[in-house]
Amino acid sequence: MIKTEHLTKHYGTLTAVEDVTFQVGPGEVLGFLGPNGAGKTTTMRMLAGFVTPTAGTASICGHDVETAPLAAKAALGYLPEGAPSYGEMTVRRFLAFIADLRGLEGARRAARLSHVIGHLQLEGVLEQSIETLSKGFRRRVGLAQAIMHDPPVLILDEPTDGLDPNQKHEVRTLINDMARDKIIVISTHILEEVDAVCTRAIIISQGRIVADDTPAGLAARSRYHNAVSMQLEQPAQLPAARAAVEALPAVAQVEVSERDARLTALPKAGTPILPALSELAARSGLKLKELHLESGRLDEVFRTITS
Repeated sequence: MIKTEHLTKHYGTLTAVEDVTFQVGPGEVLGFLGPNGAGKTTTMRMLAGFVTPTAGTASICGHDVETAPLAAKAALGYLPEGAPSYGEMTVRRFLAFIADLRGLEGARRAARLSHVIGHLQLEGVLEQSIETLSKGFRRRVGLAQAIMHDPPVLILDEPTDGLDPNQKHEVRTLINDMARDKIIVISTHILEEVDAVCTRAIIISQGRIVADDTPAGLAARSRYHNAVSMQLEQPAQLPAARAAVEALPAVAQVEVSERDARLTALPKAGTPILPALSELAARSGLKLKELHLESGRLDEVFRTITS
């Protein structure tokens, strides 16, 4: 388990993190979200033992990161922001160096090196220096060093930052594969990451936790929860369709996009309105390209909570 209690960090008069308390148990992938400067990275660094808290405590698998740092770090794999490494080293030398630092020897050392190289598909770049690798491969090398000793806990700070869509997909697939038997905390400001890999999300703003819920629970807070989007085949029907939808008693508001002949009906208090809109479309003879039910918009919830 990862556990923090009243974790706080001050830099002079600046409060980076204030009274942060949470726990993460086995099988959870926690997304730690917040705007830039909210305190995400500082919290991750305190958990990993790289920054000393001003107040409060943090523990990894029962080991306090301040009073038992070696035991805590032995249970932890950490991917810092930017995945710093020794650029002049080849991938093979760097991973061997990490294996030495982690005290791996004999058959276990050989097995772990073989596992991370194969699991992260690094065979083709083993003799390349790290500074010549693409961002995607550098991130893979960073993940490789984090899981070298097969830790039960992983803390990954911005694991897909700066990657292209294909590289992001690759890294998220790797995280999902590892999530089966590890506790994982991912610090990110990329909301799509939450839907892609997380079972739970904490939102931090100005150093404080302002939300702690499942991704579905957060989406349900959105005013777009149970909203219905309708795209019409005939743009000329848009004014009449808008008037008819606005007249429905369970509809709170209608948003219209003339560019793609689309209207979005927002329900009152999240009330389901899809059956009523479907029936209205059939009764009114509206020709639809699309009828889409929304679960909620995380970006809107994020802005509302952190503004």
